[in-house]
Amino acid sequence: MTCSCRNRKLFFATTVFLWALALGPSSASADDQSCPEPKKVADPPAYKLLRYEEDYSYLKDPGASTDFWDPIKYIPLGGHDDWYLSIGGSLRERYEFYHNQDAGAVPADARYNGYLLERYLLHGDLHVGPNFRVFAQFGTGLEDGRIGGPRPDVDRNAFDVHQAFADFVLPLGTEKDTLTARLGRQELEYGSGRLIDLRDGTNLRLAFDAARLLLHTGDWQLDGWWSKPVRNQPGVFDDDPNPDRALWGLYAVHPFALLPQGNIDLYYLGYENKQALYVQGAGYELRNSLGTRLWGKPLPWEYNLEYVGQFGRFGSGNIEAWTAANAIRYNFADLPLKPRLGLRFDVTSGDQNPATANLQTFNPLFPSGIYFNLLNPVGPQNMIDLHPTLDLYAGDKVTLGIDCDFFWRESLNDGVYRISGTPLRPGIGGSRYVGSAPAFTVVWNASRHISLLASYVHFFPGPFFDANPPNRGTDYFTTWLNYEF
Repeated sequence: MTCSCRNRKLFFATTVFLWALALGPSSASADDQSCPEPKKVADPPAYKLLRYEEDYSYLKDPGASTDFWDPIKYIPLGGHDDWYLSIGGSLRERYEFYHNQDAGAVPADARYNGYLLERYLLHGDLHVGPNFRVFAQFGTGLEDGRIGGPRPDVDRNAFDVHQAFADFVLPLGTEKDTLTARLGRQELEYGSGRLIDLRDGTNLRLAFDAARLLLHTGDWQLDGWWSKPVRNQPGVFDDDPNPDRALWGLYAVHPFALLPQGNIDLYYLGYENKQALYVQGAGYELRNSLGTRLWGKPLPWEYNLEYVGQFGRFGSGNIEAWTAANAIRYNFADLPLKPRLGLRFDVTSGDQNPATANLQTFNPLFPSGIYFNLLNPVGPQNMIDLHPTLDLYAGDKVTLGIDCDFFWRESLNDGVYRISGTPLRPGIGGSRYVGSAPAFTVVWNASRHISLLASYVHFFPGPFFDANPPNRGTDYFTTWLNYEF
C-alpha cells in the first residue's frame, strides 16, 4: 500500500531540509574575514539518549562555542552564570516495511506492508542556580500508509507533553554528593535496557509519571522511584498514566573491584498489571524482581552479565521466574575495519504447567525496543537466545553490523510471545526450536547532528511454527534519517 502524495512530499521535503542543515556550515563561513579566527577548543559532546542528562554549562565561556546551535544551548538569564535556558530537539524520518509480519499471522491484504513514520521532539531545559531546574519536552509522532492503521501507543501522537519534570537538588557536603528529588513526567532507562528502557526503537518513546529520589554519594549512585507508564494517545494533549500498570523500585550502581574495570548494579523492581495476559490466561499480576548486573570495558574486552529472579502472584497462584543474560565482546582494534566480535547467550524462563495457577513465565517489564534486532520476531519470554555479532568500522562515521539470532523455547509447556508481552503463538508441546533471524545494519554518522540507518532482517521460522501455523518467513526492512540539535 502506498502513502498519500501529500505526505510523501512532506516526508521528502523534510529529509532534504535535514540534509541541508547537516551539510551546511556549523559555524561562521570561512570566507567571512570580519571575525577573528576562534581559538582551538575541544569538540562539543555527543548528544545523549536521555536528553535531560546533557550539560551545556561549559558554554558560559564564549570561547567554548564551536557549533551552529550553541547560541540556543546556553541562553543566560538574570545576569547569573548558573541561570540559563538550553533548547534542543530531534527529527526522525523513517520508512518501515514488513512481508509476512508475525511469521504470516496477518490478513492477506497486509502481507506486504510499507509505511512512513515521523517523530519530532523539542525540549527546553531551564536551570535556576545549581539546585533547581525544570525540563520540558513536547513531541509529535505521525504514521502514513500502514495497512491496519497506526499501532496503539507506539506509532501516532498528534501533539503532547512527552516530558515535564522539576529537579530539587540538596547538596550533601562535597560538590558531587547530592540528593535530587525529581517530580513529573520523565523517561527512565536503567542498565542496558533489558527491563526498563525509553523504547527509542519505536516511533513513540516511553515516558513515566514518576516521583524519584536520586542519591549520589562517593562512588554510589542510588535511585528510588514510584511511577506509572504513560499511554501515548493519538490526539492532542490526551496522553495519560496507564491506570492498570505501575512500576517502582530501587537501583544502585557502584564500582566492583573484583572484576577488571568492573561495575555492579543491584536492584529491586516492583510491578503491577491489573490486566496481565500470558498463554496460561489473564489475571492480576503483582511481580517483584531482584537482580544484579556485572559490566565493564577492560578493552579490548567488554562484558555485560545480568541475572534476575522474579516472585509474586498472578491471579490465585504464585510467580517464580528468572533470567540469565550474558554478553561478551572482543575488539580487534589493530586490524582493518576494527572488527568487534561478540556473543550473547540469554535464557528467560517459561511456564512449566499451564494447568496450574502458578506462573513461571519471565516478564521483561518495559524492555528496549531493539531487544534482539530491529524486527524482534519474538519477545524475551520463555526463550533461549544464542546471538553472535560482528561490528565493522569503515572509518569514524560508518558502522556495519552483522548478526544472527537463534531461538529455542525454554519450556515446552509455554508458547512464544511478542516483544510487547502478548502471546504470539500459544502452542504447547511440540518442537523446542523457534527459528533464526540474521540481520544486517548500516549506520552512517554523517556529522554530530545527523545519522542515517538502514537495516534488513529475515526471520526463518523453525519447527515450532509447523505445529502452530501459519509458518511463513518474515522480511523486514527499515531506514531512517535522524537529526539532533
